Amino acid sequence: MLTGCKSVYKGLQRTNDDVNCVKQFSPAFNATLYSTQVNILKHHLSGLLFFKQMPDSSLRVVFANEMGFKFFDFEFDRQGNFTKHYLLPKMDKKAVVKTLRQDFELVLLRPDLSQAHVATDNNFRYVVVPTEKGNNYYITDSACTKLERIEKSSVRKPVVKVWMQHYTQGTPDSIRIEHQNFRFNISLQKTEKKQ
Repeated sequence: MLTGCKSVYKGLQRTNDDVNCVKQFSPAFNATLYSTQVNILKHHLSGLLFFKQMPDSSLRVVFANEMGFKFFDFEFDRQGNFTKHYLLPKMDKKAVVKTLRQDFELVLLRPDLSQAHVATDNNFRYVVVPTEKGNNYYITDSACTKLERIEKSSVRKPVVKVWMQHYTQGTPDSIRIEHQNFRFNISLQKTEKKQ
């Protein structure tokens, strides 16, 4: 019974290492297209998710099916502000918008590192960024040369895990977002646009 309350992050040792090393893993989305699968509770959506860097330096994230029917259209500006341009009316609930926003903020990897610190365990290096209800953990190998995963956590355990793997030209070939407390998973696989 007592082990259920123990934090999975309890064994981390704080260090004075540089928190900025995680910036190298921030994806360089210019005009990047991903084949996408979304499983939310009993619903399944599939289609194409497009990250598009706009002339004003904002980033648009648009998810539509193969026929062009749009599920959502979000914008993140350089200052971290978020705009919902469109969300399928059936999905347009405050909790869904907040969840999607937070998920994509993790993927964009633009954390405010002003309050961050580094901690380590026997295998990994954690850049710990405090949040309202816990921390975001940007987890790398001990030398900070490979991003292992990102975890959004409560005080005791991860609530969302993100994997971004096989970077080519600054963008990951695959992205996976998994919520730990309910069935909500997003899987992206980079595709080449037809010329």
